[in-house]
Amino acid sequence: MPTTPISSSSYLDALKPVITETIAPLAAEIDQTGTYPRTALDALGKAGLLGLVSAKDVGGLGEAHRAATLVVLEIAKSCASTAMVVCMHYAATAVIEAHGPREIREAIAAGRHITTLAFSESGSRSHFWAPISLAVPDGDKLRLNAKKSWITSAGEADSYVWSSRPLATEGMSTIWLVPAHAPELRVIAPFNGLGLRGNGSSPVIAEGVIVPKEAMLGEDGKGFELMMSVVLPYFQLMTAAQSCGIMETATTRAASHVSSAKLEHLTQSIADLPTVRAYLARMRIKTDMAHTLLLDTLDALERGRDDAQLRVLEVKAATGEASTEVTDLAMRVCGGAAFRKEVGVERHFRDARASTVMGPTTDALYDFIGKAVCGMPLFG
Repeated sequence: MPTTPISSSSYLDALKPVITETIAPLAAEIDQTGTYPRTALDALGKAGLLGLVSAKDVGGLGEAHRAATLVVLEIAKSCASTAMVVCMHYAATAVIEAHGPREIREAIAAGRHITTLAFSESGSRSHFWAPISLAVPDGDKLRLNAKKSWITSAGEADSYVWSSRPLATEGMSTIWLVPAHAPELRVIAPFNGLGLRGNGSSPVIAEGVIVPKEAMLGEDGKGFELMMSVVLPYFQLMTAAQSCGIMETATTRAASHVSSAKLEHLTQSIADLPTVRAYLARMRIKTDMAHTLLLDTLDALERGRDDAQLRVLEVKAATGEASTEVTDLAMRVCGGAAFRKEVGVERHFRDARASTVMGPTTDALYDFIGKAVCGMPLFG
């Protein structure tokens, strides 16, 4: 079915009905059942939003970091699982836009193709920039062998933007475009995690996946540069946006609950308690500070400010830590009712935990930030 043409200035307007009619109504079910958000992706595709960062000459909207960040932020307010799938799709699309074949770029722009990143590996864990998997020549083609530890949309996407050791040159990695339904790929098990339960993140084993040499995205041995210059800014900003969206909804729902829940014997609401209002104040401040940092990081990147790299490193670490604190406070102020799913805060409490452990982890980012502050090289 063809996409609905929309102008680049109206992507948030196009997103609103998709959220209200599809994403928000399905969010609780996706969380409880672990269902992949296929319906939401179909709706985003029909609205032209899967091609948000695809170039206009292939039918996309030609947007970049700001648009991707704001779209993920709005989706995350309703469903963090769907936001994570979209985040990975946009990050992988940015690489394909830079080096991929036109027919795949056109399919993404038309909403017919979902892609995702396949970087994390069992051998190097969250150090996604250092793959140990191999690309082995096989005549005029090559074979990929790997144990990918986590791939969002595993078995659901149409393609993987895949990392391996270089094929025949020096360097840390090489990037490939791999069809996700290649027979030599095995999804080990369906995702059954604490949070982001619908994001379809699973280990994937590659046992001699055959791809043509033309599947290489960029130059052999230059994958690290692609990760740092193309993938990292998108990924850091969008995962930070996801954290901000989670915080916003957790704060709103907590305030709504304590305002309506009554202490009848005192003829008061829970919000009449000064301690509860103080906790809500902390939540609001943390949420606003995180959102401000996110917007400042976008400004730094777009203006080419000297602190752009530092901001990109900071934004995921800061918002991830803030989201765990804010959602913890949401559970506290809502009390025992917070453990009931209908109150709506415990899902955000669980979803918020993902950012701190998702590579690059918060601890790894702290190390990079410390090195940057001390004028040291980040790697090596």
